[in-house]
Amino acid sequence: MTYRFNSDYTEGCHPAVLEKLVQTNMEQTDGYGLDPYCYEARKLIREAFACPNADVHFLVGGTQTNLTVICAALRPHQAVYGAVPSHINTHEAGAIEHVGHRVLPLPSEDGKLTAGQIRHEWKMYDTDPSREHWAQPKMVYISQPTEIGSMYSKKELQDLYQACKDCGLYLFVDGARLGYVLGAPDNDMTAADLAANCDVFYIGGTKCGLLFGEAVVILNDALKPDFRTIAKQCGSIMAKGRLLGVQFGAIMKDHLYSKICGKGTLQALKIRDALLAKGFKFVTESPTNQQFVIMTPAQFEKLSEEFALSHIAYLEDGNYSVRICTSWATKDEEVDRLIAMINEL
Repeated sequence: MTYRFNSDYTEGCHPAVLEKLVQTNMEQTDGYGLDPYCYEARKLIREAFACPNADVHFLVGGTQTNLTVICAALRPHQAVYGAVPSHINTHEAGAIEHVGHRVLPLPSEDGKLTAGQIRHEWKMYDTDPSREHWAQPKMVYISQPTEIGSMYSKKELQDLYQACKDCGLYLFVDGARLGYVLGAPDNDMTAADLAANCDVFYIGGTKCGLLFGEAVVILNDALKPDFRTIAKQCGSIMAKGRLLGVQFGAIMKDHLYSKICGKGTLQALKIRDALLAKGFKFVTESPTNQQFVIMTPAQFEKLSEEFALSHIAYLEDGNYSVRICTSWATKDEEVDRLIAMINEL
């Protein structure tokens, strides 16, 4: 049977989450996230990220969350900066443009945006005498980790947030895979550091041990009013909202979120080390659960006999860019089996 290393949401959910869903299945609660489980989960999130005054909202999926946050933050004439490989620019079927906001893609070799880059782009806009003809930049969108596995250091995020504040821009952090950063050995940023250095972020659950769900954490008071109404308009308010609260309540207790994702990251780094020892080159350096390795077609086909991997791109030299992705649920014995097969290439 083929084992999947092509995604981090191929399994269901962590047993602790499923157990809590079963325990609470026949209870009656208020809907739309106004139940005791959602209130408890909000409390746990505020404590874990040291943001007692944050508003916390539970949505279903990543694209829905990005769309809702951006719609809620921007006026009709405003736009959002994002790296060329960012999720909103490459994997969301033009969802942001569909509702009338432009994504302003900025070049990035490692998937990250820099403070200097944002200052330069803003200055180009702000000093243009005909800027009223442009879509007005108002937000910077980044992912932690990025779409290609790299992650921001604490200093990089601090500098970027300062640049955003100096330019009058909101900073929005997509945390679809946030757990894999919080549990990464090379990460120097705490949960509290993240919350202190952006205007809004979300905690990914779909890729990090939940059946589904993302938790939006709004820190900037200017972004808090009317969020639920706009979320409803975007189709983002779940009637049985308690299903989200129950899951986040279970995963946020006892640091379970970062613990299980941390294991997934360590497994990916073990695979990375085996590939490096074998002489493989990588598209980019990734200290998280996604590894982007360069393979020949023959190498990819050989590994694909036993494992599902993601063929990301054809390279100019005829080789492939291949993503190997672990998750919170990846089995140690399958990691060892993949490494053994890599060693035989």
